[in-house]
Amino acid sequence: MVKIYYDKDADKKILKGKKVAVIGYGSQGHAHTNNLKESNIDVIVGVKKGGAGWNKAQKAGLKVFIPSEAAKKADVIMMLVPDEYMADIYRTEIAPNIKKGTYLGFAHGFNIHFGQIVPPSFVNVFMVAPKGPGHLVRSEYLKGSGVPCLIAVQQDPSQNTKKVALAYASAIGGGRAGVIQTTFREETETDLFGEQVVLCGGLTSLIIAGYETLVEAGYSPEMAYFECLHEVKLIVDLIYEGGISNMRYSISNTAQYGDLTRGPRIITKKTKEEMKKILDEIQSGKFAKEWILECKANKPVFNALTKMGEKHPVEEVGAKLRAMMPWLKKGKLVDKSKA
Repeated sequence: MVKIYYDKDADKKILKGKKVAVIGYGSQGHAHTNNLKESNIDVIVGVKKGGAGWNKAQKAGLKVFIPSEAAKKADVIMMLVPDEYMADIYRTEIAPNIKKGTYLGFAHGFNIHFGQIVPPSFVNVFMVAPKGPGHLVRSEYLKGSGVPCLIAVQQDPSQNTKKVALAYASAIGGGRAGVIQTTFREETETDLFGEQVVLCGGLTSLIIAGYETLVEAGYSPEMAYFECLHEVKLIVDLIYEGGISNMRYSISNTAQYGDLTRGPRIITKKTKEEMKKILDEIQSGKFAKEWILECKANKPVFNALTKMGEKHPVEEVGAKLRAMMPWLKKGKLVDKSKA
C-alpha cells in the first residue's frame, strides 16, 4: 500500500538557503515558480531571453535569467520545458553549468526514463509531478488548496533527495492534497497511457465520434455539441468528487441503465486489446522513439493533425455556443497572457 505524505511530513526548511531555478515558464513553469515564490522560497526563472516566457515572468515580478545563468546560480534546478526540447536544453545550457550536489528535478519522467537525459552520478535526481495541468496547480494554490503530487528519486548522492522532493512538493501546494511516492518508470508509463487511451486521446475521440454520429443522423450541431461535449464536465465533476458510483447516484435511473448496458458496447474487448497494444508501445519505448523522431523532423504529423482538429466543425460550433455563456470566462483556468 502506498504511503501518502502531507505538509506535516515535509520540512520546507531544507530549501532555506537554497536557490531554486525553474527552467521554463509555460503552464507548469509559471505555476511552480509563483507558488514557490509565495511559499517564501528563493526562486528564479530560466528562459530564452526576449521570448514570451521571459516577458511574462518579468511581468509577474520574478527574477529572470537565460537557462545557463540560472543553472550556475541554482542549488535546485527544476526542468519544466516541453519534453521534446528538454534534452537539447539540458545538454547545451544545464549540463555544462551544473555543480556537484545539485538537485535536478523533473515534473515528468520521460527524458530520464527513456535515456534522453543522463545526469552525472554527483547530481541528485528527483521528480515532483502534479497530477493536473499547471493552470490547475496555480488556481488551486491560490484557493488555499492544492493538486496531488507524485514524487520519485532516481539518484541520491546527498542522501536527502526525498526530503528535498517532499519540501518542493509542499511548497507548490501538493502537500495540502497529498504526495505519493512512485518511480520514474511507473510515473512515465502510466502517465503516457492515461493521456493516450482515456484522458486525452480516448476522450476527444469519443466526443468527436459521438458528435459526428448525431450530426450525420440529422440532428442539429448545437444539440450534438451540448450532449457530447459540453455536458462531459458535469459528469466528470461528479466522478472527480466521489468516483463512478457517485456519478451514477446523481444521474437519472434512465441514464444509469443506459450507462450500465450500453457503455460496454462502446468500450469492447477489442478496445481493451488496443489499449494493451498502446501500453506495450509505451513500455517498449516504441512511442518515445516515434515522438523523438517526429520532433526531429519538425513535427509534420503533429502539426497536420492539430490543424485538422482545430478545423473540425465541433470547434466552430463550440466557439459560437461558448460566446453565449460569458460566465465561462470568469475564473478560467487558462489565461494565455500569463502562461
